[in-house]
Amino acid sequence: MSVAVLLLLGLGLLEAEGRCFLNRIQEHCVCYNLSEESAGSIIQCLPASVVEFRGGELERYIALPISDPDPSIIETLNSLLVRKIIFGDLLVPEILLARVLKFFSYTKVEELVFENCVFEGRGNWDEMIDQHLPMFSLSFHNVTSAPLTGREQDLSHLSSWLGTLQDLTITSSHVTSLPCAIGRVFRALRSLDVAQNRLEDGSLMPAFCEGAFPQLRRLSLRCNNLTSYHNVCESLRLLSKLQHLDLSQNKLLADPSSSCQWPASLQIFNLSSTGLVEVLTPLPPSLEVLDMSCNHLHTVDISLSSLKKLFLSQNVL
Repeated sequence: MSVAVLLLLGLGLLEAEGRCFLNRIQEHCVCYNLSEESAGSIIQCLPASVVEFRGGELERYIALPISDPDPSIIETLNSLLVRKIIFGDLLVPEILLARVLKFFSYTKVEELVFENCVFEGRGNWDEMIDQHLPMFSLSFHNVTSAPLTGREQDLSHLSSWLGTLQDLTITSSHVTSLPCAIGRVFRALRSLDVAQNRLEDGSLMPAFCEGAFPQLRRLSLRCNNLTSYHNVCESLRLLSKLQHLDLSQNKLLADPSSSCQWPASLQIFNLSSTGLVEVLTPLPPSLEVLDMSCNHLHTVDISLSSLKKLFLSQNVL
């Protein structure tokens, strides 16, 4: 069995008849609904650095036995040029994903993306204990899965990999909470994007508890259900290395008497479209970029020697 068919079987992508299309200029290859008969077209993707697999339901492959690859297959996997893999429009049984994720340890894939996917059931992640994977970026957009609460044990089995992850994106996925224990797994994470979810003020304090996301530099909470300027500030005060914070498109109510201190490391602060009627102080002393556009500001009184860019369009100055 060819390595292409093995991977497609392992990832459950042999579904309806399909084929792969390579854009040589962009080094981008897209495969639609591959079947075992058409899996040979994946050879077109060998020059690609980005490969997409689109379409299919994977339930029929849950019982498929997946053994460790032999040395020749490992050598082939390690020689592939692909650096980014995108899975889209898929129903993904988590138990199958757990069994085949270790295949990526034999590749040089750096980014793994899931778009418009439904994760079904619970996987057994025991085989991933102490398993290192090359991916440093993991993204989920418009995905559905079991709630993160109660999944701490599953993620602990993945901690050898997740502890080295640098970028995590979970957008438009109805996320309502990030348990404290989960944040502590991501010891090296530098960028976290949880925009367009359902996070509320009360869910932030547990998410950014003591020891969670200790290396975080960039955080996007854009377009969630946040309402209290003060509570958000208090919830993020432990992120001592945070440099870029995006709170835009949340309807924030602010108490002018609030004296909460934002992380002193903050350099870029996006408060656009938050409904604020004034620029509240104190602001971080090292702030370089402040976006207050699309608010209800009548006046602006800011004195920061570090400030380089100030955005104030669409206010009532």
